[in-house]
Amino acid sequence: MGNSGPLSFLRSIYDLDTLDTRFTTSSSTPYRAVIDARNEKKEVPKPQPVPGAEPSKWKKPEFFVYYTLLSFIIPYMFWVAYDVSRPSHPKYYKFEPLLWPGWIPGRKITNYLTQTSTLRQDVSDSQYRVFRWNLPYMFALLTFHPLLRRVWNLVIYPVPASLTPPSSRSSSPKNAASRFPGSAATAEEVGAARLKQRVSFDFTWAILFLFILHGFSALKVLFILLMNYQLCMNLPRKHIPVATWIFNIGILFANELCTGYPFEGMARLISPGGETGIISAEDSFLVSLGKWLDEHGGIMPRWQILFNITILRLVSFNMDYYWSLDSRAGSPVEKKQLDPASLSERDRVSIPALPHEFTYRHYIAHAIYAPLYLAGPILTFNDYIAQCKHRPLTIETRRTFLYGVRFLLTLLAMEFILHYNYVIAISKADPNWGDYTAPQLSLLSYFNLHIIWLKLLLPFRMFRLWALVDGIDPPENMIRCVSDNYSTLMFWRSWHRSYNRWLLRYIYIPLGGANFRSWRQIVRSLITYILVFTFVALWHDIQLRLLIWGWMIVFFFLPEIATGYFFPKHKWQGREKTYRALASIGGVANVFMMMTANLVGFAVGLDGLQSIIRGIMADYYGWFFLFMASCSFLITIQIMFELRQHEKRRGIDLKC
Repeated sequence: MGNSGPLSFLRSIYDLDTLDTRFTTSSSTPYRAVIDARNEKKEVPKPQPVPGAEPSKWKKPEFFVYYTLLSFIIPYMFWVAYDVSRPSHPKYYKFEPLLWPGWIPGRKITNYLTQTSTLRQDVSDSQYRVFRWNLPYMFALLTFHPLLRRVWNLVIYPVPASLTPPSSRSSSPKNAASRFPGSAATAEEVGAARLKQRVSFDFTWAILFLFILHGFSALKVLFILLMNYQLCMNLPRKHIPVATWIFNIGILFANELCTGYPFEGMARLISPGGETGIISAEDSFLVSLGKWLDEHGGIMPRWQILFNITILRLVSFNMDYYWSLDSRAGSPVEKKQLDPASLSERDRVSIPALPHEFTYRHYIAHAIYAPLYLAGPILTFNDYIAQCKHRPLTIETRRTFLYGVRFLLTLLAMEFILHYNYVIAISKADPNWGDYTAPQLSLLSYFNLHIIWLKLLLPFRMFRLWALVDGIDPPENMIRCVSDNYSTLMFWRSWHRSYNRWLLRYIYIPLGGANFRSWRQIVRSLITYILVFTFVALWHDIQLRLLIWGWMIVFFFLPEIATGYFFPKHKWQGREKTYRALASIGGVANVFMMMTANLVGFAVGLDGLQSIIRGIMADYYGWFFLFMASCSFLITIQIMFELRQHEKRRGIDLKC
């Protein structure tokens, strides 16, 4: 169709560059170089393939067999899940009370997504319930918040024209001391002025936003933030890391055990006779006041459910400040002769903010930055300050528009799945899994995982879209569809990517990373993985099933790591087909292990998984279906292999 038309537009929506320029541009390359290359040449040079990229297999006879088989397998999968969701199914009556009228005529939707739900939910259920119910208000905020910032910049906190960066994207100055074209100010002066302007709005909006969301409970959030800030600023340098981790992990437990510290409970605790439950008339005012404060908890009274994401920003501020103390002798930007208005993403994260920028206002503005406060993605403190100083060149109107269209298409896909597939209602209705056939059990589990992926993906992308419109470019969280993963290690890198990067920077690398060259290093590496995933499990929610999930992930890493170590790809030169076949068999095992771990952690729990496995393996028909499912996975993994090679032929190596 050439360079225009519906298919070209659809390809541009689902291009990796639309999703996040970090996937198509090296993290060490300033994006201005990409813009300059685009402006200087009418035709962008064809990217060089990644070394080792293989020739295309899309038109091989083998792949035409795959296309034919998948054209039957995929519709069959959707039909099985739809069939058990129809009113004509014998078990429909068991989960029908959990359904709610949907907006698609003749279809219903699981009512755990509405505020009237009385079901017991995990954190991700609560997040998506709040997200879907408040979606119209969030779209309004996405429009109103950036517009209000413009009014603020023009009326409340205008920046002198001499300190306004040029609107054109002309070539940048060669070093930090150079002046902007057409401006009398240096890059540092322009950046400092923009930082003050943005933070003045972000700080004011953060306080307002916090009280709207949590009512008087905002005081609890601000108190926790103040304690963390004082701990960082007042302790001797050598004690900051240990104190930071003890304090923030302690807050995770305290928030859970104290259920958000209700004011009434605190009033009873400090009132005379509170320990015995006898409150005198004189002190009853405190209890009444506590009840009144609890009743005015904003639109999201249970603030502690969503506070875990804020914990990550508190750790980020403290650790970035701690590491900044090593570079107070001089500015890395000046030493490396970098352009502060066009830093690469790696430099934005690694180069510390200036000493005078670690202030309480900047800290609050970052920790409660409205677009990313509720669910992320996670932006480090250094990166936030750098982007406040100079608008990222990666934010372009066309790309942001395409990203918004992609979000809306994903939201529409989620709505159709929820209206035609009642897997959530089925799993929440205390089912007898023995009532379902092996294909039904397998595909209900499969679509359950897809819905978990989508209910996390949508808030991530909605809030990232809001940040992009507001002039901040956080990392994309979800790279690949949950069905486009055959490696446990790669799956972890592409699932909640900003959190994975946070873990690498603040836990994994400080603990020494991983190395499997000797038994001593293997043991140390396993301890590192266990510590990382124990934190991941506790961070998600303090529940035994999530601890089991975290440890299962570590256990499932081991076969892949061992296989990669003992059977490296370079030793199979000349036997590529054999290696690909063996790798696809290993991929099938990985897929089953990943499904097992995530079903335990986020869907049916350990007991539910055991019931599902017993149902599938109850007879020969179940074993036959399991064999056929494995064959289907083999086919799809071959497609995944070729997708990775297609990216490498385009010069893209995501390593996931």
